[in-house]
Amino acid sequence: MDGAATGWVPLWIVVFAVAYGTNVPTPLLLHYRATLGFSPTALTTAFGVYAAGLVPALLLAGPLSDKVGRRRVVVPFVALALVTTLAFLAVPAAPWVLFAGRFLQGAVSGVVFSVGTAWLGELMSATGDGGARAARLTAVALGGGWALGPLVSGLLGQWAHAPAVLPYLVHVGLMLPALALLPRVPETLPPERRRTGGPLVNLGVPRGSGRAFGLVVVPIAIGVFAYAATAVNVLPLQLEPVMPGIGVAVTGLVAGLTMGTGVVVQPLVRRLGTTWPGAIALVLGAAGIALGLLADVSGAWPLVLPVSVLLGLAYGICLATGLTLVAMLADPAARGALTGTFYACSYLGFFVPVLLAVVGGGRSFVPGLAGLAVVSAVAAAWLASPAARALVTPRSARPAPEVTPRPPTAPGPPAPRGPGAPRSAAPPPPV
Repeated sequence: MDGAATGWVPLWIVVFAVAYGTNVPTPLLLHYRATLGFSPTALTTAFGVYAAGLVPALLLAGPLSDKVGRRRVVVPFVALALVTTLAFLAVPAAPWVLFAGRFLQGAVSGVVFSVGTAWLGELMSATGDGGARAARLTAVALGGGWALGPLVSGLLGQWAHAPAVLPYLVHVGLMLPALALLPRVPETLPPERRRTGGPLVNLGVPRGSGRAFGLVVVPIAIGVFAYAATAVNVLPLQLEPVMPGIGVAVTGLVAGLTMGTGVVVQPLVRRLGTTWPGAIALVLGAAGIALGLLADVSGAWPLVLPVSVLLGLAYGICLATGLTLVAMLADPAARGALTGTFYACSYLGFFVPVLLAVVGGGRSFVPGLAGLAVVSAVAAAWLASPAARALVTPRSARPAPEVTPRPPTAPGPPAPRGPGAPRSAAPPPPV
C-alpha cells in the first residue's frame, strides 16, 4: 500500500470538493422561486429528488466497491460531480434541469460519501491512525464542504452579478484540481481481499450487531440530516416573507452556520465516548426544533441563528458518532457496505421537510415541527437508557463477569497412579 502515508490527503480534498457542491443549489432555491415561479412544494420536492438518487447509490456502491475496489467505483462519480455542476447552469432556461441535476447529485453523493469515506478511513488506518480520528477527519471534510458551499453560494446568489451562474463556477474551480489529485490516491482493497459472490445489495451489518445497528445507529443516522434539512430548508422557506431582500443570503448563512457548527463540535465528540453522544445530540435537536417552532409562530427570523447552532450541534454529533460506531461494528471486508447503509439511513432525513409539509396539510409547518420535537425527545430518552448504551459499549470497556470462588473441599485419598489412572485436563508440566 505504497503512498498511503500521504494518499489520504488528496482523497480528503476530493471528498471536501464534492461535499461543497452538493449544497450550492440550496440557497439558490429561493432565487429560483422568485424568478421561475417554483412553489414551496416544488422546492421541497427538489430535496426529495436528491434523496431518491442518493439512497440507491448508497446501498449499491458499497457492496460493489467491496467486489471491484474503491478506485473503480469512486473516480467516475467524481467526474460526474463536475458534469452535474455544469448542468445547473442551464436551469434558468430549462427548469427541469434542477430536478435532474439534484437526482444526479444524489447519486454522486451516495457513491463518494460511502465508498470515498470508507476508502479514506482505510488509508488512514494504513498509516496507523485510529478509526476515531478517521471518523473525525471525514466528518470535517463532509461538514466543511457542506458548510462553505451554501454560505458562498448564498452570498453570491444574493448580491453578485449572475447569481444563477457564478456560484456554480466557483465549484467548477474546486473540482478541476480535485480530479487532478485522484491519480495520487492508492487503492486500499487488493484483489485477494475483495468480496466474491454474495448479494448485489449487502447492508454490511455483521452477525450479532443487528440490534445495535437498528436500535442505536439508525436513530442517530436519521438525526444527521433530519435536523440539517429542517434548519436549511424549512425555516428559511417559512420566514421568507419577513426577510425581504435578504432571504437568499440568510438561507446561505443558516446552512453555513448549521454545517460549520457540526464541524467545530467534532473534537468534543471523542471526549463523550461512544454511548452518550447520540442521546446528547437528539436532546440538542429537540431543543433546536422547539426554538425553531417559536421563530415560526412569532415571525422572529433572527431566532434562526441560534436554531442553526443547536441543530448544527445535533447534526455534527450524530454524524461523528454514527461513523465511529460504524467503524467499531463493521467487518473489514464489508466496511464499504456498512458505511453506505449508515449514509442511506442518514439521508432519509432529507424526507423530513416533505413529511412536515404533509403533516401541516401544505399550509403550515407548525404541527410537524411540534411532532418532530416530541419524537426527538423520546428517541433521546431511549438512547440514554442503560439498555441502549449496553448495545454499543465496546467489549474492552465492559466489566468482567464476577467469578464466584469455589468453597474449599476436604482432602481426599491420594490419586491412583499407573496406567489405569485418569488423565488430567491440564497440560503436562514442562520437561
